[in-house]
Amino acid sequence: MTETLVPGAGGAVITAGARVVDHPAWPALKAAVEEIRPWQSKDGSIDFEAAGAPAPVDVEAAVERAIDAVETLSPLLPHAAAYHRALVADLRKWVADGFKVPDFLDSLLAFHPAAERADGLQHLVVFPMYTQNGNLDRNFEAVVLKMVWPEWLSELERTRYDNPLFLGITFEDFTPGYDTHSAVLFPETIAVREAPERFTWGGIFCDREAARYRKVTEAAVDILGIELPEDIARMVEDQERCEKAFVLWDMVHDRTHSHGDLPFDPFMIKQRQPFWMYGLEELRCDLTAFKEAVKLESEGNEHGRDVQYAVLFDRMFRFPVSGDRNRNYDGLGGQLLFAYLHKHDVVRWTDNKLKIDWMRAPQVTNQLCAEIEDLYRAGIDRPKLVHWFKAYELVSTYLAPHPGSKWAKGPDALDLTQPPRKLVDDVLADEFPLSMFYEALAKKLKGVIASTKGITALNAATAERADA
Repeated sequence: MTETLVPGAGGAVITAGARVVDHPAWPALKAAVEEIRPWQSKDGSIDFEAAGAPAPVDVEAAVERAIDAVETLSPLLPHAAAYHRALVADLRKWVADGFKVPDFLDSLLAFHPAAERADGLQHLVVFPMYTQNGNLDRNFEAVVLKMVWPEWLSELERTRYDNPLFLGITFEDFTPGYDTHSAVLFPETIAVREAPERFTWGGIFCDREAARYRKVTEAAVDILGIELPEDIARMVEDQERCEKAFVLWDMVHDRTHSHGDLPFDPFMIKQRQPFWMYGLEELRCDLTAFKEAVKLESEGNEHGRDVQYAVLFDRMFRFPVSGDRNRNYDGLGGQLLFAYLHKHDVVRWTDNKLKIDWMRAPQVTNQLCAEIEDLYRAGIDRPKLVHWFKAYELVSTYLAPHPGSKWAKGPDALDLTQPPRKLVDDVLADEFPLSMFYEALAKKLKGVIASTKGITALNAATAERADA
C-alpha cells in the first residue's frame, strides 16, 4: 500500500499505511485490552461486587490507555477514521454508564471495511465480542488485520461471484480471544443494544485456515498413507498458494448461502432446526465452491484445482474429528462427504492405506452436491417436518444413525402433535456417531488439530523452521 506522511497525535508526523503492529502504541493497546478482559463478565459488563473485582478507577484508567492508543494509531489508517472516532465515543460511553453491558452499535455502524477492498489494506478492530470456535464471552478484543484482495479475486467477484460483503483477511496480531481456533470476524458477534437491519461485511482469516489445513493434511496424508498427486503435494507445502485457494473457496461458499433453490431462511438465524439441516447447508455451500472450482480448472484458472483439494481434504480429514460430538453439524458434513465417496468407490480404506480415485473424485463429489440441491428444490413444496425427514433420509442413506434414535425409527416414534421446533428436542446430541474409521483417525489427529489453536501463517512458518 502507498505510504503517506500525516499528522499524528500531539502534532507528531507518522506514516499512513505503515504497519500498525510495528508502532509502539499497538502493544500498549493490547496490554490495556488484556487488562480489561479478565474483569469482564460473560455479557461484557463488570461486576464490582464479585470477588477480586477491580476498583472502577482502575478500569477507567485502562480504558483511557486504550483510547490513547487508538487515537495514536488511527492516523496510520485514514480510511477508518470515522470508525475510530465512533469507537472512542463508545468506549467513553461504556465508562459513563458504569461498565454495564457494553453497547458498540454506533461504532459497528461506522465500520465499513467492505466499502474499500484493497489488497494489503490494514484495519485496527476493537470490539466487545465473542469469537466463534474461540471465546464465547463478549470480552473486548483488539485485532490488526490485513485485506486479501488481489486483482484476480476482485475480477472473479465482479464478473462471476458477486459478494459485496465478503472480506478475505489475514491476521497481523490479536488479543487472546483469537489465540483460539476462531478464523472469522463477524459483526453478529459484537455486543450491541439491538441488531442492525442488515450487516455490511463478514471476514474470514484465510491465513489461519490455510496454515491449519496444511498441518492437518500433512498429518492425515502420513497417517493414512495417501499418495498425493505431485501438484497437490506442492500445494500443501505452500502457505501462500493455500491462502489463495481458501480465499476463493470462502468467497464462493459465503455467497451460496443466499443463492439457489432455498426452502428456508438461508442463514437459518431465526429457525430452530435439527442439526443435520445446518450440516447439509454448510456442505451444500462447500460443494458449490467445489463445483465452481471444477469449472474454473477446466477454463484454465490456476486456483481451481487447489480449491477442490482444499474442500476435499479439510472436509474429510479435519471437520469430522474437530470439536465435540454435541450436534456437530460441520463434522456431520465431513462424515457425509467421506461416506458418499466411499460408497461410490472413490475412496477405499484397504491394507491400512487410503486410496483415492483422483480422476473420479470431481464427478462423484459434484453428484453429492446435485443430490442436496434436489433435496432443496423439492423442499420448496414440502411442509417443514416432511422436509426434515427427507433430509434425514438422505443423510442416513450414507451414515448410520445412533441405534437409540427416535428420528431413525420414523414419524411414528415422535409425538407429531407437537410443533416441529419441539421435535428438535428428540434429536440426539450425537445422532450420527463416528464410524470406526473416524474413531481411529480421531485418536491420531486430535492432537494435531489441537496444536493448530492460534495458528497463523507467521507462527506456522516459525514452527516449520524450528522443525527443520
